Amino acid sequence: MTEPLAAPPAERSSRTLATPRARRRYLVIIAVLSVLAVGFAFGQLAWDNPMPVGSDGFWRIAELRATNLVIMAVVAICQAVATVSFQTVTDNRIITPSIMGFEALYTAIQTTAVYLLGIAGIMAVQGVSQFLLQITLMVGFSMLLYGWLLSGRYGNIQIMLLIGIIIGGGLASVSTFMQRLLTPSEFDVLAARLFGNIANADASYLPIAVPLCLIATALLWASSRRLNIVALGRDASTGLGLNHRRETMRVLFLVSILMAVSTALIGPMTFLGFLVATLAYQFADTHDHRYVFPVAVLTCFVVLSGAYFVMRNIFYANGVVSIIIELVGGLVFLFVILRKGRL
Repeated sequence: MTEPLAAPPAERSSRTLATPRARRRYLVIIAVLSVLAVGFAFGQLAWDNPMPVGSDGFWRIAELRATNLVIMAVVAICQAVATVSFQTVTDNRIITPSIMGFEALYTAIQTTAVYLLGIAGIMAVQGVSQFLLQITLMVGFSMLLYGWLLSGRYGNIQIMLLIGIIIGGGLASVSTFMQRLLTPSEFDVLAARLFGNIANADASYLPIAVPLCLIATALLWASSRRLNIVALGRDASTGLGLNHRRETMRVLFLVSILMAVSTALIGPMTFLGFLVATLAYQFADTHDHRYVFPVAVLTCFVVLSGAYFVMRNIFYANGVVSIIIELVGGLVFLFVILRKGRL
C-alpha cells in the first residue's frame, strides 16, 4: 500500500472507494477508530473516578473532566482538516500549515508579553479578549501573506511557502533573543506555555473556538469535491472550469482560521497534523476528501486522547504528552523523507 507523495493526477482521480471490498475496508477502519475514540474518551471520564459508574457523583466528576475532551476534539478537528486541506492546495504531502509561521507568531506573542511585562505577562495574554486578539493576528498575518504572494502575476505556492519559512524563522530568532534576556523564573514560566498542552486551554475560550472550528470545517467539508479537483493540479482544475487561484485562497483562509484556533487554544504542535494526515491517507487508501476528512479527524482524536490518557493516568507525566506526540510525529516525518518520497 505504498504510493508516491505526489501521485500522478490520473492515479489520484482513480483512488476512490469504488469496489465493495474498498468500502468494507473503509467502514472497518472507521469502526475501529470510533471504538478507540470512545474507549479513550470514556477512560478519561472513568479512570480513577472514585464514584460508582452511573451514579450522580460519577457524572459530576466526569463533567469536570469533559472539558478536556471537548478541547481535544476541537484541536483534533482543526489540525486534521487544516493539514489535509493545506497539503492538497500545496500539492505536497510532507508539509503542514505550521510552516507558514503560526507557531512562530504564537511564540513571539507569548515571549514578548513576558519580556515586556515579566511573569505578569502570561496573565496578560490570557482571557477571551486576548484569545480573540491572537486568532485575529494569526489569521490577518496569514491572509496578508497569501494575498500578497498569490495575487501577483507571478505569484505561486512555492514562493509563498518559502517566504512563510523565512518569516517564521525570523520570528523564532527574535523570540529566542528575548528569551535569553529573561530571568530563570520568567523563562521557566514561559517555557510551560511554549509546548502544546491541553492544560494551556481555558474553558472560557470554547464558546469562540467551537463555532469557528465547526464553521470552517463545514465549509471545507462542503468543498470536498472541489478539493478533489484542486488536487489534480492547476492546469487540470482550470481545464475543468474551476478558478484554481480563488479556490486556493478560500481554502487557505479557512485553514488559517483552524490553525489559529488550535495554536491559540493549546499552543504549538508542529508534527501532529503531519502525523495524522499521513496515517489518514494510509488508513483511508483514497484521495477523496469526503472519506479522508473523517478518518483524519478520528485518527487525530485517538492520538491525542490516547497519548493524554496513557501518559497522565499510567505514567503520571501529564506535561510530556505533547513531547511524545512531537517525537513520534518527527520520527514519522524523517521516515517519510528517508524513503525518498514514498509512503
